[in-house]
Amino acid sequence: MSSSAQIELWPAEKVAEQITVTLAPNGIHFASWGETRVTEPDLERLVGAVPTTLSAALVHRAYYFVPLAIADTGETMIAPGYSVDLGDRAICHRNTILGSTEAVFLSTRLVEDRFGLAFEFFINVAHNFVEAAGVPESFASLAWSQAEAQVRGETSQDAWETRRRALDSRASGQKAIDERSRNSYHESAFSDSLAVYMLSLAVDFDYHDLREREYPLLAAPALAERLRHVSGLFPANPGYEFQILYRRKG
Repeated sequence: MSSSAQIELWPAEKVAEQITVTLAPNGIHFASWGETRVTEPDLERLVGAVPTTLSAALVHRAYYFVPLAIADTGETMIAPGYSVDLGDRAICHRNTILGSTEAVFLSTRLVEDRFGLAFEFFINVAHNFVEAAGVPESFASLAWSQAEAQVRGETSQDAWETRRRALDSRASGQKAIDERSRNSYHESAFSDSLAVYMLSLAVDFDYHDLREREYPLLAAPALAERLRHVSGLFPANPGYEFQILYRRKG
């Protein structure tokens, strides 16, 4: 294993100059650099899971898969390999502007498996899409109807907290719902659902693997309803299949 003293950090701009960004068949720009330990077929399969219908909103984005993006520097610095010391200084991703491109550098060596890397990539894609295109009104209506019906749980800490604030504003007797919180809830809930949908196209996983810390996970039937809605808006690309399997007892 290399020591951090032997690994020279590279500015993100220098990394970008060294490699050619690939345009995937679905319109997503991506590249790989350094000792990522991700094979080319696996990376292509991962990137290819992003529905083509999302790509127009991501035309100015590029996703760079690198060993480590360092967190404790003023500029975006990249490590071409892994060491324990550098791993302690790294972050899951860092964003930087490269000319007209908004680049996302994803740390492949901070996660232990394909599931972790896939979810980190897809949640970034989902947030980037929302930043560019917003939340479909039909999804916002669906998610809010579930919240009003007191459907149990949510899909992330952010979604749980913003949903609670929006509903609490009504319960406390205010004349109107806290629209800022409700809009933030729509964005979080949609980003989460879009990411989980793409994850389901690329990786077989148990829904409970997505549990974070101190919030109840959204009831499975409610998530399934959201995912089917997202699938209708953004159909899977050829070669990918969307399905929900319920585990039976016994």
